[in-house]
Amino acid sequence: MSEEALLQLADLDRVLDRLRAARAGLVERTRVEEIERHLRALSAELSDVEAARVPRAGALRAASAESERLRARATQVGARLAQSVNAREAESLHEELDQVTHALETAEDAELTALVEMEPLDEAIVTMKSRAQPLIEERAELLETIRDLEETLDEESTARSLEREALATTLEPSLRQRYERALQRVGGAGAARLVEGRCAGCHVALAPADLDERRRAPEGEWTDCPSCGRILLG
Repeated sequence: MSEEALLQLADLDRVLDRLRAARAGLVERTRVEEIERHLRALSAELSDVEAARVPRAGALRAASAESERLRARATQVGARLAQSVNAREAESLHEELDQVTHALETAEDAELTALVEMEPLDEAIVTMKSRAQPLIEERAELLETIRDLEETLDEESTARSLEREALATTLEPSLRQRYERALQRVGGAGAARLVEGRCAGCHVALAPADLDERRRAPEGEWTDCPSCGRILLG
């Protein structure tokens, strides 16, 4: 009974080991990491472009505000000029209107320059955001898939762990401790079959002396693999 329980316990531990490996090695998680690297690179590039856009946007706002102010002033001066009947005042208003018109042209040129400089930056921002959007959507879908897979694997692991605990309690305490020590030391399983003189756990052939020792062991007692330390069964 103990040998059969040990074999079942070893099988369950191998299943649990595979479930842990499957959870840790989900290919979807690898793809998420790849997507996040791409998104970080895009974010850094986007930050650089947006930083380059800031002074140009500031220049555009300043030029636009100045153009608006000068247009209002030109309208005001033009209205006064139209109503002026004094030659000296009219001459002064003409001069001011010329100055305002010239300043307005300069401000409008500054507006145009800022717009021209911002255009490729704005296009680059739109392009980068359009490149990022499908990656963001794919990442969200993958994360949902990962959550579902992890939930399934965790449920299976929980069920197997409960089954394992129930089985382990049927072993003699000293045998269970021996098994658990071997499991902790080598991982995977704490026991393995002896198949054609080889440990099925580490696949190392036992020396003739070790095989003799095993054959001489009393019934119901088992030796350990001298290579990996697993309890040898069968």
